[in-house]
Amino acid sequence: MNETERDQDTFDFLIAGSGFAGSITAMCLKQAGYRVCMIERKKHPRFSVGESSTPIADMILRNLSETYDLPFLKELSRYGSWQKYHPELVCGLKRGFSYYPHQPGKAFLSDKNHSNELLVAASYDDENSDTNWLRSDVDQFLADKALDVGITLHESAEIQTIERDPLVFWNIYYQKNGEVFGITSKWIIDATGSPHFSGKFFGTKSSSDSFDTNSSSIYSHFEGVGKWHDYLHSKDFFTDDYPYSPDDSALHQLIDEGWIWMLRFNNDLLSAGIVIDNHTQSIVDTAAEYWEALMQKYPSLSRVFRDAKLAEVPGKIIQSGRLQRKLDKSYGDGWIALSHTYGFVDPLHSTGIAYSLAGVERVLSIIEAYGVDKMSSLSLKLNQDYLSKEMKLIDKLVSVSYLTRNNFKLFTASVMLYFIASIKYEQSRLRGEIPNAFLCADDPELRTIIEETHQEILNLKKRGFPAEEVDRQVETIRKRIEPYNSEGLMDPNKNNMYRHTAVEL
Repeated sequence: MNETERDQDTFDFLIAGSGFAGSITAMCLKQAGYRVCMIERKKHPRFSVGESSTPIADMILRNLSETYDLPFLKELSRYGSWQKYHPELVCGLKRGFSYYPHQPGKAFLSDKNHSNELLVAASYDDENSDTNWLRSDVDQFLADKALDVGITLHESAEIQTIERDPLVFWNIYYQKNGEVFGITSKWIIDATGSPHFSGKFFGTKSSSDSFDTNSSSIYSHFEGVGKWHDYLHSKDFFTDDYPYSPDDSALHQLIDEGWIWMLRFNNDLLSAGIVIDNHTQSIVDTAAEYWEALMQKYPSLSRVFRDAKLAEVPGKIIQSGRLQRKLDKSYGDGWIALSHTYGFVDPLHSTGIAYSLAGVERVLSIIEAYGVDKMSSLSLKLNQDYLSKEMKLIDKLVSVSYLTRNNFKLFTASVMLYFIASIKYEQSRLRGEIPNAFLCADDPELRTIIEETHQEILNLKKRGFPAEEVDRQVETIRKRIEPYNSEGLMDPNKNNMYRHTAVEL
């Protein structure tokens, strides 16, 4: 190999994985002047379950766009600009979060006071709304943009071996089309979103033992699913005071087994999945049989899925194992794991995109501060500490919602813990202060509120949720969130309809 060839195969950063977090990290590093290579085991477009953005995710996209001169990231940060600049990319309108509880064998019931409905707006209008991401489209778009800015991308390539040489370089060997190729890199960033890569090459261990949440899922993409708002109209439910159509949101159907997500795209495609509480349920049938049996168990859901068919991709119902996982370490000599690789809790609260981007932003700030040759192990350790605190906080926020899902009055109160954490984080960024941790997970007062409430509700559930105690717990939560509640959450006069919870962006 001559010197020119060697230079072409030498990088500052090798990024394993080219999902949205990997591609965005790669592009930001390239714009900062580093030599970057991505290796992707699969080939775009590839299926990944639909996800929804949040105001936090949008804020981080805009910050990265401006900091690293990547204008298309800002264009993807709002539904209006997405439709203006990239209408060819499939997405969905996400105005907020919507929740509806169901009883087995009974049609959905509510009243004019919306006692069994909760709609929490995350934007003021469609133009400034969040989005549902069709990951196959978004991931391919970002991978293509990475190529445009000069990043080396190897798709359908699998890393076989890595070696650390005395000059503090990684020698990386990957296989593509039956041939083995080699590159060198100073750092490896694990953006695979899985524990397997770091486990194989860096000896990390992944565990789910520390989580309160215990869930798994079956999911797919569908066509021809009826709209929930249309169903409500057909049954004469009062929806005139809705802040938005629930189909234009992250729609949660709460069931005995857990909950069902419904994320609609603007091309008749729907991402839907059943998330099962493994504390109380288990799947004994095939995924498809379980899906069908459960839909028949809930008449209103059966009605909206009556004409549904599986989308061509993935063309089947997929079953996961337990969703919760966390690595024992997020960094080592010459390598870093991004946040979505470090761990995952559950899709409830739509934390995935924002949590991933917050981790990307923090890793980039460390690299920016110290450079590729003098990376601070203390900063990487601090990053790991923040990741751990974030996992614990998200776990408590999700777990408390599972605990209360069959008592909707208490559920509507407990879910507000997530919204006040989000609002606190958003308001900090609006003041120009980027919090150290996602959802302000390092704030001791906020953590105490969430942890104490979680424990109280756990004890309350063991006693069967006595009505008087539930009422007292709701009032306790109302008082606890007062210092953070700038948006009128838990105002009884709003009848579970919240029009203006989003911060001005």
